[in-house]
Order: sequence, then structure tokens, then C-alpha cells
Amino acid sequence: MAVAAYAALLNLYNVLESIQLPARRSRLHLYTQQLENLQEKLKFLRDFLELHSQRRSQEMKELTRLISMVADKAEDLIDLHVVRQLAQGSDDDDHKIDPVAALSSFCQDISRVDDKIDFVIKGLTKMEEEWGAVPQQKPIASGLPTSSTSPFSGKKTMVGFDEYLIQIMDELTRNDCDLLILPIVGMGGIGKTTLALSVFDHLSIVEHFDMRNWSPVSQEYIVKEILLDLLDIKKDHEKGESAGELGQKLYQKLFGRRYLIVLDDVWSTNVWDDLKAFFPNNRNGSRVLVTTRLLDVARSLGSHDHYLTINFLDEDKSWSLICEKVFAQEECPYPELEEIGKNIAKDCDGLPLAIVVTGGLLAKSNMTQEYWKFVAENMRSFSNSEGDGHCSRILSLSYNHLPIHLKLCFLYWRNFPEDHQTSRSKLIKLWLVEGILKPAEGKTLEEAGDEYLNELIGRNLIIVIDQGHWNSPALVMHDLLRDLCLREYEKEHFILVPRVQHVSLAEEGIEMCFICGNEFRLERIHLLEVNATSQSTSFASLLVCKTCQNMYSSLPRLRVVRMKYFVQTNLECLHPTRLRCLKLSSRRELEFTTASTVLPLLWNLQILKTRYLEVLPRKIWDIPQLRHISTWELTLLDPIAAKDCTILKNLQTLTHVRDFRCTDEVIKRTPNMRKMAIYYSESNVEWSYYCLYNLARLHKLERLDFSATRFLVKHIAFPPSLKRLVLSGCEIPWKHMTIIGSLPNLKELHLNDNAFEGSEWNPVEGEFSRLEKLRIVNSDLVWWRAENIHFPNLKCFSFTSMHKLEEIPLSIGDIATLEEMSLYLCKESVIESAKQIVEEQRNNGNQSLQLFLPGTKFNVS
Repeated sequence: MAVAAYAALLNLYNVLESIQLPARRSRLHLYTQQLENLQEKLKFLRDFLELHSQRRSQEMKELTRLISMVADKAEDLIDLHVVRQLAQGSDDDDHKIDPVAALSSFCQDISRVDDKIDFVIKGLTKMEEEWGAVPQQKPIASGLPTSSTSPFSGKKTMVGFDEYLIQIMDELTRNDCDLLILPIVGMGGIGKTTLALSVFDHLSIVEHFDMRNWSPVSQEYIVKEILLDLLDIKKDHEKGESAGELGQKLYQKLFGRRYLIVLDDVWSTNVWDDLKAFFPNNRNGSRVLVTTRLLDVARSLGSHDHYLTINFLDEDKSWSLICEKVFAQEECPYPELEEIGKNIAKDCDGLPLAIVVTGGLLAKSNMTQEYWKFVAENMRSFSNSEGDGHCSRILSLSYNHLPIHLKLCFLYWRNFPEDHQTSRSKLIKLWLVEGILKPAEGKTLEEAGDEYLNELIGRNLIIVIDQGHWNSPALVMHDLLRDLCLREYEKEHFILVPRVQHVSLAEEGIEMCFICGNEFRLERIHLLEVNATSQSTSFASLLVCKTCQNMYSSLPRLRVVRMKYFVQTNLECLHPTRLRCLKLSSRRELEFTTASTVLPLLWNLQILKTRYLEVLPRKIWDIPQLRHISTWELTLLDPIAAKDCTILKNLQTLTHVRDFRCTDEVIKRTPNMRKMAIYYSESNVEWSYYCLYNLARLHKLERLDFSATRFLVKHIAFPPSLKRLVLSGCEIPWKHMTIIGSLPNLKELHLNDNAFEGSEWNPVEGEFSRLEKLRIVNSDLVWWRAENIHFPNLKCFSFTSMHKLEEIPLSIGDIATLEEMSLYLCKESVIESAKQIVEEQRNNGNQSLQLFLPGTKFNVS
């Protein structure tokens, strides 16, 4: 129950911080001193749990359960009080209330909460005195250099896997023209997926096959989702095609090409029966690589009854892997730890996942004999367990020694389905809106979340999958670790209630799930009634898909009272209670007047995403908690200048805003903006009207997308903080590129649709000193007069629809950091010059430079 209590405390503490912002105090009737006193007590409880969360006693369990209940009740009371006051101030409020009476009632309610918290503090203080001054032993970060390499990032081939790697690559590339299936079989955590990914990304495999595609399968697979993965179509971009239609697309894509398909985590031969019609036998050496835990599946699927079994690591290799994860080398630099460490490695029974996670635990601990002996004794106690049970107990040891704030973030993964992949930014935003990130002095919540995530990755509890230079890395959790997550989640008896609300209008029987945001057909809805645990304001009419209904209905403290589908929706259906992230995805126009009335009531709104709302009301500037605004072709009304205006100190993202005016007032109100996407329609308005020279005053701006037609560069100034810049349609002469090249921190540059115009680009030495990625799409450039001295840190470039470009300069290949060139819809002379660069580099011993052409990768013969 300690983790649930800690989550409730963080939530309540963050809510109290929010309502006491200066912009709130001027509008709300609050007894500030009472709330500040409550905050101090919450801080005591929070610090207590951070120190003593691993204590086990019935009294501790009861007190932490009481903390959860009291904190939840207090959050409800505060929310109801705030919403009533905000509604009171709206123009159409028909139920006027007495503010003095309301404040008096609220103070009495908070006083009762205060009394219960005092009771808890008294009980915890008494227990602490009985325990003595020394807290329970737990790992402390040592500050020593460690390897944060997960099984899927950085060095993908683990210790002891070299022989398997060579064997599989030989099988995949051997001289057999028929389509062959090669299964890899072994128990969970043995390293099947790690090995498959090592093969998948190996340079010789990349060069041997024209196409490579990967899809996770798992026990409860959906054929359509597998096909979307293999077609590399994101689920939110698919057009409602059937599995059969997608299968035909895949067949056409694979036909005539030598391909490698990886089907990861297969539990049944039915998967192959459902998919085999879409894999053409081109008689050119195409292959399907399958990973499975089941020997029967491997035997049935393997061509010519052939499959590869992954065995356990021996004791020496187990110890080498421990050293790699703890010390970033294959030997232990501390002789006094070697014998203990070898015993720990031995007790992992040769299972790589157990070794890697145990290594993550040791890497974050003090390098002392005392602590390592403590871990060894715990490992020895698991010796009677077998198979998955033994591994699970080892994984539990790592979880049990997590700091409580990391336990909370780890348990959040319970909300994702098996084999789910997400991005770093999305996961951190989800943690943020759940209120489970602890504020830290001098850091944003996003920065705190980034540190938490790095900790979990460093402990090998979350896996990072590299997806190439042009895509963000994906995050995933191993099945056995997710099973651990589910078990520990149930022990805590709590639920992180999704504070994300998706709103859409039904169109041809399609709706969007309240929780996950995925679209589904109305006939798949199951109505659900859940009894509320309290008469709180957490009441809403919600639309949920069957998957999310099953996931949340079994938990005893579900705060969503009622779930049902609805056909007609507008903003008036929104319930402001605890809502922190709102996604509007309606295909019909939403009323501006309704938005102006309802949005200010969403008093704790932190993330707003809207696609079809054409104008964002001016009152949006009065929501101080806003952190991220993502729109599509939307006009944002200018804020009204005022002496005591609301400063949106938390606002970091503002994207896809039309004709945005960067006035002095906007700059004053958004001092911490980090990401912007703005575009300008053709009009007769003077460019000076938009005040784009003020962009240079956004000193924390790191990412900017800018789209305009016939733009004069003299009207804009870029901040030196920019790391990523996307320009579209500007038609700026190439001679003005020096304005971009002089940006000291720029790492990524995209030029789309004649962002620059003219036949010749002459880069200047000393510019683009930190540029790593360059992408140009649809340009009339003829001559790129670049040399290796012009882009000293360039890692990759991509040219698309460069129909007039004559060649890639040969000296580009001499850039020491260059790893990848991608060319699409370019002249044959451009492709030939790029091939010549690769061949020349191969002859000089550079094997890392890769050339990607449409649908394939250039292979040096």
C-alpha cells in the first residue's frame, strides 16, 4: 500500500501547489495558511515513505491505506471547491452561491482531513521511534561509471551470444532460394529477442536483404496489427482497411524482393497460418525469423524441422555479463567483490534477463562487500525455485530495492498492453498528468521524469529500441518484467486513473476510447456500471473500448463512476474534475462560445490537443498549469495586455498555430517555451505585424517548425538555443543560409518544399559546427558545393525529390561522423555519386557508412 499512498500524496501536493499560484489566488476564495500547513504535513508523509517504504508491518499497511483514502478525499474536496468558484464566475451560471459560506464549509472539510493526517503522523512517528534512527537497508547510487546499456540498445549482442549470432546469420544467408522459416526457441528471459534484434540490425544482414520488417506477436495477437507493423503504418494513420486488404499491400510490397521478416514472441502456429498467404516465395533467399518459448511451435514452423535452441549461460559468461552491466567492462575492478559477485551470477542460473536486471540493481548500489553479501543472501533464498518462478523472484528483488518514486513510475506500465511500444516524451507526459512526478528545485517536471526514466533504463527495467537516425527510440518492457508489474500493481490495490479524456463525434459507427484513444466500432462497446467509493465529483459519461473496460473494471477503487457510449458530443459534456489532459478529435466544428465557457473550468488542465477547433479562445491564456498545447490549423487569439497578467511559466509546447503573433505580451507570458510549430497563410498583411523578430527572445526554445510563402528572412530572428529547425515553403535565397548556419546549438535541419531557392548552395566553413542531421525535401537545388570541412559533425542526410541536383560531392564521404545517406526520387547521377562515395569509403576501411535507396539499401559488391 505504500506506493499507492505515495501516489496519492504526490497528487494532492501538486494540486495544492497549483491552486496557490498567484493567478489562482486572485480568483479563488482560499484560506492560504490552512493549505500551506497541510502541504507541510504532506511533505513530512512523503519524506517518511521515501525513507521507510520497505518496512513491513500490519500497522504500517493500515496507516498507508488511510493516507491514500484521506489524500483522495482531500483532492476531491479541493477540486469541487475550485470548480464551483470558477463556474460561479462564468457568465451563464444560474446557481449563485455564497462565497463566504462556501469557504467556511471548505475550511471545515479540510480541517477534518487535517485531523486524520495528524492521526497518521502520530502513528508513523511512534513506529519510527520503535524502529530506531537507522532506516532499512536499501541501495544508494554510487556515482561509479556504469553501463546503462539495455538488451536492446547500444551493444545489442550480449556476452555469450556470438556463436548464436554467427550460426543464425549463416542460416539466413546460405544458398537456398526457397522461402525458409528459422525459429529461435528458449524460455522467457533467455535472450531470444535480443539475439533476433542483433541479427536484424547486423550490417551484413542489412546489406544482404532488400527489405527487413519486424512485428511483435504475443499470446493474444491481432492479425491486422501485425500487418500494420510489417507495413510500417502507424495505427493512428491507418485508413480503416481490412486485414485482407493490408495483407495484399504487404504481398505487393514484398513481391520480387529478398526480404527478412521477424515475428517476435510467437505462441501458436495459428499466427503463421493467418499470415503465410501474404509472404510470397520469390525464390530469391527470403527468410522469416521467429522467436518462441514453445518447442512444439519451433518444431512445427521450422523449415526442414530446423530450429535454434538458446541455452543458459555458463558461470563464466554469467559473471562476464554481470561485470559488463555493473562496471561497463568484462572484468571486476574490485577484487574484494569478485567472489561474492560470482556467487550472485551463479544464482541467476544462466538466465540473461535475470543477470541483466541483477546487474542493474548492483550498478546503482554502493560497491561494498556488505551490500553485495546482502544481495547474495537474497539470491540464495531463491535456489529452490525453478524456471520462470526462479527468474520472477530475482526480478522481484530488483523491484523491491527500487526507491519508491521509481516503483510508482515502473507500475504505470501496467496500463499498457503486452509488447506495447511508446516514446520517451509520451511516457513522461503520461506520468506528468497522473501527478506522479515529484517537483524538484530548479527542474521542470519533464526534466524530473527524464531522470526517472533514465534510472529505470539504467536498471534494465525498461528497454530502449533504437529506430534509426530519423525516428525517436521506442520504449518497451520485457514480458516477464510486465508480469512482475501486474503482480505488484495488484498488491498495491490502487489504480492510476487515466486523466486523459478523448472526445470525438461518431462517424459511420466509429468512436474513440476515453482511455487509450484508439478508434473502434460501436457494436464492440460493453456497458459498465461501477459503484463509486465516495460521493466525489469524479463523475463522467465515458466511452471505452472493450480492452480498457476489462482492464479497469476489475479494480476496486475505480474513480470513473459510469461508462457508456454516446453518439453526440460537444464540449459541454466535459467534466472538469481532475482532468489534466484533454484530446479533442471531432470531425465537426466545435462551438467557439462553448469552448470559451468550458475550457477555463478545466482548472488543472496541463495538456490540450485539438484537431478541428478553429479558434482557441483568449481565456486559454488564463490557465497557468498548461504545459503543452497541440493544435491543427488553429488561430490563437492574442492575450490582452494587463499589469497583473497570468504568466504561463509551465507552457513548453505550442504547435500548429496559424498566423501566430509573437508580440511582447506573448513573450512575457511564455518565458519557458521549448517547442513551437507555426505557419502563415498567404495574405496582404505586412510581416512586421507578426513580430517574428521576438522569437530570438525565447531563450529556451529548442525546436521550431516554421512554414510560410515568400518569406523575407530579415523579418525573423532565431534564438541561439535552437537544436531542431524545420523550414517549409519560405523560398529564401541560399545566400542567406548563413543565418541558419551560425546557430551555435543547431543539431537537426529540415528544409521542405523550396524552403530555400536557387541553383547553388555554397556552405561556409565554421558554420553548422554541431549539425548532425540534414534533410531536404522538394528543392530546385542543382549544385551542393559542400566539403568535409563544412559539416564536421554530420551523422546523416536525406534528400527527397531533388530532381535537379547533379551529384553528391565526393569529399562528403570524408566526414568522420557520417553514418547514413538516404536518397529518394533523385537523378541517377546523384545516386551514382553516392554509390561511389560508399565504395571509396569501403576501400579505405570505413564499413559504417550506409546508403539507403528507395525500398532497399545499397550493397557494395
